[in-house]
Formats: sequence, structure tokens, C-alpha cells
Amino acid sequence: MLEALLYLVFVLAAILLVVIILIQEGKGGGLGDAFGGAGQQTFGVGAQGITKFTAAVAAVFLVTAVAIHLVGKEKSSSILDDADLQVPAEVNTGALPGGAAGAPTQPPAGGQ
Repeated sequence: MLEALLYLVFVLAAILLVVIILIQEGKGGGLGDAFGGAGQQTFGVGAQGITKFTAAVAAVFLVTAVAIHLVGKEKSSSILDDADLQVPAEVNTGALPGGAAGAPTQPPAGGQ
């Protein structure tokens, strides 16, 4: 239930963040001008309020992303956590007579 709520807040914050950033006025115009100044009408003339609102939504987005990671980390386990990995003690990197380097070689039969 908590994970579903976090995902919902995360997606809503992402969509809201995209819309807010696109509405903001840039130095050279942009999508905000394409809507006829909708950013100023929606958020007021001062850019201070929209900047603070953008920062707050970005903070919510970041916090929910970290929370989703931490909640998901508790549920899942890695195969590397439980595996008994064994690394070979010696790796032969010598060249073979055919010119192929790095291929493993077998010791000659008979123990020599």
C-alpha cells in the first residue's frame, strides 16, 4: 500500500514538474509564450513564487524517488547476496600455439 502511494505521488510530481517547467518563461521566450503568457496568469507576475513552487515539487519528486528505492530494496534481494561465488585460484592467460591468447589450457595427460 505504501509503495503504491509513493508511486502515485512520484508520477503526479513528475507530471506537475514537467508542466511547471514548460510554463515558465525563459530568457528567449519558449512554450510559456506559446500559451499567451499562461504562466504569468496562473502563477502571478512575480517569478519568485513559481521558482519556489518548482523547487518544492522537485524536492517532493526527489524524496519520493529515494523512498521508492528504499521500500523496494527491503522487498527484493539480489542473487549476489545469497550466492556462494567462487573465483578460480589461477587463470591461465598464456598464448596457445594456434595464436589464440587467453584461452584456458589443459595440463597434459599423465601428470607431466
